[in-house]
Amino acid sequence: MSISDYKFSISDFQPTTKISIVIPARNEAENIKNCLDSIVNQSYPKHLFEVLVVDDHSTDTTTEIILSYASQNVKLISLKDFVAPAAINSYKKKAIEIAVQQSTGDLIVTTDADCFVPQNWLQTIAAFYQEKKTEFIVMPVAIDCSFRFIEMFQAVDFMTLQGITGAAVYKKMHSMCNGANLAYTKKAFVQVNGFSGVDNIASGDDMLLMHKIYKQYPYGIAYLKSKDVIVHTAPVKTIAEFFNQRIRWASKADKYDDKRIFGVLLVVYFFNMLLVILPILALIMNIQYSMFNIQYSTFGAWLFLLFLKIITELFFLFPVAKFFNKQTLLWLFPLMQPSHILYTVIAGWLGKFGSYKWKDRNVK
Repeated sequence: MSISDYKFSISDFQPTTKISIVIPARNEAENIKNCLDSIVNQSYPKHLFEVLVVDDHSTDTTTEIILSYASQNVKLISLKDFVAPAAINSYKKKAIEIAVQQSTGDLIVTTDADCFVPQNWLQTIAAFYQEKKTEFIVMPVAIDCSFRFIEMFQAVDFMTLQGITGAAVYKKMHSMCNGANLAYTKKAFVQVNGFSGVDNIASGDDMLLMHKIYKQYPYGIAYLKSKDVIVHTAPVKTIAEFFNQRIRWASKADKYDDKRIFGVLLVVYFFNMLLVILPILALIMNIQYSMFNIQYSTFGAWLFLLFLKIITELFFLFPVAKFFNKQTLLWLFPLMQPSHILYTVIAGWLGKFGSYKWKDRNVK
């Protein structure tokens, strides 16, 4: 990425910002301990941050694990005390909203219960915020993977999305962000009335909120590029889980007030659709045409477009992969293209016209 790494002098930094970390959680007994361990051991002064974990009707031991951290300034909020099961469509937005209402910090930082954070995460965020005075901070997220193809595919695909996220925010397009690593002022959240107006949409607790705040503070959004703030998460384990996740992400594509974003997504979608259709046409029709006395086939046009896509994306991805220390995964990038094209077309369609399951709940 062409964005400069953020650096600050630790010796000159005087932390003053009170931070409230908000973590929605539902049936996260396998992950929440690692998440909370990474947070309570932050280098940031403990009196300057609090942790608010909102349990969303968990049926496992999530709440018991959260309560075991009570002495370390971790507060449990039970969503069942505010919302009955099957009463709303977006439980995560409601969880964040309730936590923000009960928070005491000036800066809200969100992450997910299946993530873990580096030791200087809060310190770097606070330094950036105190220096830049921004209202909304977008930060990097990485998927850690094994040598299974589905996991490596997710890591590369997600790394691509992260590169686009950083570039878009840097260029003031504000089209993407990820709720696993966000910071925004409580003041801004209150001024845009939280998720009001988008609370009927199941997903979008990150990007839809960013667009609301952008309308209020056009110059108040920034990207924080630093390895000290990379939040790590695990990949999903199966192809079905992967598609379910991507369909959920795609479901909010047409929900933005700024229709330029939808236009860009539409162009990307139809380009990938073209890459699916062309080889099928080549096999069925074997069409040929003449241009400048050179014979081209439909299959040849497909190969050219595919080659162009791979080279362009590799050129973009190399500095991104270097930032995330995932350069070795780029060797697999060309082999992943057919899978990437197919999933983009399928997930994009089902995101608009299908349904998905999120935290054991069926959502349309």
